[in-house]
Amino acid sequence: MSSRDHIDDFMRGRIIGKIEEGRKITDVAREFDIAHSVVSWLWKSFKTTGMCSRRHGGGRVRSTTPAEDRYIVLSSKRNRCTTAQQVVNLFLAASGKQISRKTVARRLRGEGLYARRPVLCVPLTRQHRTARLQWCREHHNWTEQDWTCVLFSDESRFSLSSDCRRQLIWHESGTAYRPENIQEKDRYPTSSIMVWAGIMINGRTRLHVVANGTMKGQRYIDEVLLPHVLLFRGAVCDKFVFMDDNVTCHRTLAVQDCLDSEGIQRPVWPARSPDLNPIENVWDTLGRQVGGRNYPPTNKNSLIRALTEEWDKLPQQLMDNVVQSMVRRVECCITLHGGHIPY
Repeated sequence: MSSRDHIDDFMRGRIIGKIEEGRKITDVAREFDIAHSVVSWLWKSFKTTGMCSRRHGGGRVRSTTPAEDRYIVLSSKRNRCTTAQQVVNLFLAASGKQISRKTVARRLRGEGLYARRPVLCVPLTRQHRTARLQWCREHHNWTEQDWTCVLFSDESRFSLSSDCRRQLIWHESGTAYRPENIQEKDRYPTSSIMVWAGIMINGRTRLHVVANGTMKGQRYIDEVLLPHVLLFRGAVCDKFVFMDDNVTCHRTLAVQDCLDSEGIQRPVWPARSPDLNPIENVWDTLGRQVGGRNYPPTNKNSLIRALTEEWDKLPQQLMDNVVQSMVRRVECCITLHGGHIPY
């Protein structure tokens, strides 16, 4: 029996009865698979108080009554887009009692509901939405077979201060991406490690760590294109397509000349579209794997080692699934007229 499990009153009565029959405490403890100290303490308590039932401690008084709990749940059900802080404000206006946001979250979890936080997305202007919509319309006829030849690449930053997790928020599909539930923010991480990688169906590149955390055009050629992309292209079909974002170092003339000399096709990528790039989902999984290790990294060297090890452990099926979702991503972006999509 686990030391954390409480002994019910019926079991306590049986233990006391065995000892009153003349059985030894050691024998009773072995018979019921209970620690000797627990049986000994129970017998001493019975001889002192004459009772064997467990006394329940007072504990901390709940901040809300059952009626108030029902009001919290009802307030959330009336508008499923309501955040926990909004429920706190409604409760304060109705009852005059101040409770915390965590209290609301606990009450909702008890009823199978989960408090929501706004989705954090990059800001999109009208020009961004137009470019995203045009790009998706151009690729609307692409099938899963067409996306098989595409290598999706990206850089990502991981830091020790955020438990190596990218700052993405899990939300239920559908309601989370309504305009009133979206917070558009630019995030610029401070002390961090930059890594680069590429994924495609039935393959992936090695994880490359950018030493100084910055990438220039010539460095992008020497450390990424030549040792990774060009060699990777040789092992893939002739219809190989390389996709990267619009970072300045990616769009220099030297980079374009390098790709043209090797006959590598690189379509134009719409600006501010991380939700269209399936490798973003892989970055999130990688960060969670590193943050969930038994011994999380404590310095940059251990972080680099952990990222490399966890990258190699990621299942290829994960890469295949996110790339195959490109058909749905494109259709969803067209439906939302170039707006944020729930990926």
